[in-house]
Amino acid sequence: MAFVLFAVSLLASTVGAVAGFGGGVIIKPVLDAFGILPVSTVSFLSGCTVLGMSAASLFRGRNGGVKLRVKTSTPLAAGAAVGGLIGKTLFDLVRRRFSDENMLGFIQTALLLVTTVMVLVYVIKKNRLRTLRVESIAACLLIGIFLGGISSFLGIGGGPVNVAVLFFFFSMDAKTAARNSIYIILFSQILNLAVAMVKGNVPTFSVSSLVMMMAGGIAGAIAGAEISKRIDSGKVEVLLYVLMILIVGINCYNLAAFAMLLHS
Repeated sequence: MAFVLFAVSLLASTVGAVAGFGGGVIIKPVLDAFGILPVSTVSFLSGCTVLGMSAASLFRGRNGGVKLRVKTSTPLAAGAAVGGLIGKTLFDLVRRRFSDENMLGFIQTALLLVTTVMVLVYVIKKNRLRTLRVESIAACLLIGIFLGGISSFLGIGGGPVNVAVLFFFFSMDAKTAARNSIYIILFSQILNLAVAMVKGNVPTFSVSSLVMMMAGGIAGAIAGAEISKRIDSGKVEVLLYVLMILIVGINCYNLAAFAMLLHS
């Protein structure tokens, strides 16, 4: 199991660092598909991995030529941190309402599938749509709350929603959106995990699982930062398409699997 956790975290974090997904949007459904850990445990460990990956990615890529838009990304990150608290609270309410982990997994998977399909449609059509250049701090905070709430509830850390929002509301190209997305993810994950530990909402897991996943996440961030330096925004967009199609496929499989478990 340790090798699977490391390999999934490594591969997801490598492509996540390039595309700005944070890796959690891949780690969560893939580990759910393997069924080697409870749904709530996967959500928590995925968040820890994304935290390590995003910190390492930003540090490693600091001289990569793609700058952070701090004036907009900082209020987005602050809003995402608040939204993360809201999403985490909703997740805990749903977990208490449905004691069956399979029902929790079904709900998360269904929402992630719908969200990813919507983002995929937008990214495909985005060149034909007018984009905005939001500068208001209040608007950035509200958008950040929306991003953090979705990401926290789904246990994915960030993902394609971040990138699509940065495309549409801030007219960023793919590489700029990827870097700023990871910056937002870092802040929201720090607060989410801190609150989970303070409230005692940390699921049972082995230390070795956490170590292997975070090691894979950090190694993937370093590899992804190097890859990002060598490719242009066009190739990053192609990667976005491929990843979202892959995520849709995995979530379709997981949705069917959880449905069968619920009816067995």
